[in-house]
Amino acid sequence: MEERASLGRLARQLEEIVGELRGLPVEVERLENSEEVRLRITELARTSRELRAMQPVGATETGRAEQRNRREVLDSLERGMTMRTIVHASVLDDPRKAARLRELHAAGDQHRVVDEPIQQMLVFDRAVAFVRITPVHGSPGALLIRQQSMISILIALFEQTWARAREVTDPVPKLSPREREVLALIAEGRSNSAVARALSISEAAVGKHVAGVFAKLDLPATDDVNRRVLAVLAYVRGSVR
Repeated sequence: MEERASLGRLARQLEEIVGELRGLPVEVERLENSEEVRLRITELARTSRELRAMQPVGATETGRAEQRNRREVLDSLERGMTMRTIVHASVLDDPRKAARLRELHAAGDQHRVVDEPIQQMLVFDRAVAFVRITPVHGSPGALLIRQQSMISILIALFEQTWARAREVTDPVPKLSPREREVLALIAEGRSNSAVARALSISEAAVGKHVAGVFAKLDLPATDDVNRRVLAVLAYVRGSVR
């Protein structure tokens, strides 16, 4: 809860400062259209050594634009750029986006996923950042920021979000919120009846949620004790960073 509150404070601070910086002419540059933003990002990517990125919905390009963007990312990785990207978990629901994400992750662009809403941003080399002029996805234009106190806040927001995010290969994100609650209690060593009491639901409902966990984690049809152990192991691998 304390980490979530801290993230909330950082996010609010970010929104306030972005609002204040929109009119500043020197260290904050306003780019009015998407093509201008793309060209400036491409230019920076050619010379930068490090990139932190937060993408609310993953890649939105299709066709040639998608292939161009993919090639640019792979070229940057081949040049030795360190890349870390945080995306919203909903990206994994789109097979095409999920496949592309995993391809780039395997190539070296480390990806993690989160459930909470995130602001789209890019930070190059702790020196230059891009954030949308308005937080609405797909809105044109961005702020190009060189103001160091602002960049420090963006990096702090990224790092705290990264620390809480899940690996893209984690099995646990397949589960519903209730199934995760049930699995977390099982990981504490509680029986189905104890889980039912803790969640104020029936033991039969717990049994259904446990069966759902087993199915979604593709656990083998062995005895329930072994499957509970395997489910807990999956939970631990998906929760410990």
